[in-house]
This record gives sequence, C-alpha cells and structure tokens, in this order.
Amino acid sequence: IIYFSIILCVCYRPSNSTNSYCTESKECLQFDLLCRTKEYEVRHYSPTRWVSTDAEAYFMGVGAALAFRRLYQYITGANERGVEIEMTAPVMIKVPEQTQMWGPALYTLSFLLPSAFQHNPPAPTNDKLYFTDMPETDVYVWSYGGWMLSITSRLHAHLLTKELNRVGANYNHTHHYAVGYDSPLKLLNRHNEVWYLVEEEPPTTSPIKKIHIGKIYV
Repeated sequence: IIYFSIILCVCYRPSNSTNSYCTESKECLQFDLLCRTKEYEVRHYSPTRWVSTDAEAYFMGVGAALAFRRLYQYITGANERGVEIEMTAPVMIKVPEQTQMWGPALYTLSFLLPSAFQHNPPAPTNDKLYFTDMPETDVYVWSYGGWMLSITSRLHAHLLTKELNRVGANYNHTHHYAVGYDSPLKLLNRHNEVWYLVEEEPPTTSPIKKIHIGKIYV
C-alpha cells in the first residue's frame, strides 16, 4: 500500500517581500515566500552577512543576554573604525537540538549587518565576535507572539518539528534558530519565529493556483 501526503499550501513565485514584522528597524531581512500552510511558511533567503558571538549557558535566555551585550557594544562603536552601526532585525539565535542533561549548551547570537556594511564591515575589537556568512537557503518558519523565552522557544520548536514530521518534510535536525524582531521595550504585538533549515525541496501541492495581485502571484 502506498500512501500519498497532500499538503494544502498557498504557493508564491519568488518576489522581494516587504517584511511587515520590522516596526522598529530601518533595515530588515527580506525573504521570498515560497509556500504557506495554516501552521508554517517556507521562505527563501538570499546570502547575507551577520556579526556573531557564542555564549555557553544552561538556558537560552541567559546565553542570549550575555551575547547581546557584546554585539550591542560592537554596533555602538567597539569596532576598529569606531563607527556606530544601525540596529537591524531580526536577531537570530542558533540553538542546538541535543543538549547534555544538567549541562550548559552553546548558543550563537547574530545581528544582521545593514546594507552599508554587508561587504566591508569594521572588524570587532572583541575577539569573541566574528562574521558569519549565511548562504542562500530555504527555511521552515513557525511564527508566534509574546516573549521569546527559553521555554516558549522550545515549545514552538517542538510544535514545528511535530508538524514537519507529520508531513514528511526533510529538515536539519542538529539545530534550529530562535528569531526575534522586537526590542525589549516593545510590550505589545511582538513577533518571534522558529526556523529549521530545509534539506531538500519543500513539499507543496500541485497544481498551483496563480492569481495576479500586484507584484505577487498567489
């Protein structure tokens, strides 16, 4: 017996998407929306450069706070040119899937470099900072509101993997990304995401309905 899984998606041709989640930053990471279900999206991202740092901690929130201070110092002048760099969105945390019981995990926090510094960013003065080049990639995305805490991030990561496993999606099982768009000062209408990297062609439905709406094909 052969079973076929059908995923009901609204699929898009690639287009430069205006990221409506960035309400506090002048520059935001753009993406092409490839597919959307009721539970998650599939997005395509072009190559980008980030400034990153690692922090070892028992909880993601603690590690993120330590790493955030280093990165914030970098964009406020702790770099070889002494220049201030605009804050961008989102902030991305690489979270390992497997952690040792009662042991700390290694978290990597990254700030997206603005367009003016994508190709020639100033070197950090702190040797714990480094640049990360994110290649062209597709990701599965689960969105949620509220605060991106250790427990809520893990919960939503579990919900996304449960759905991806249900539909037979192929994704990277070694780590995921906790992605936040808002500053700590924003109290309402916050937006957070969980990302898993696509390892093969994401599943979609066929045929695809195409209705012309402005520059986006639905």
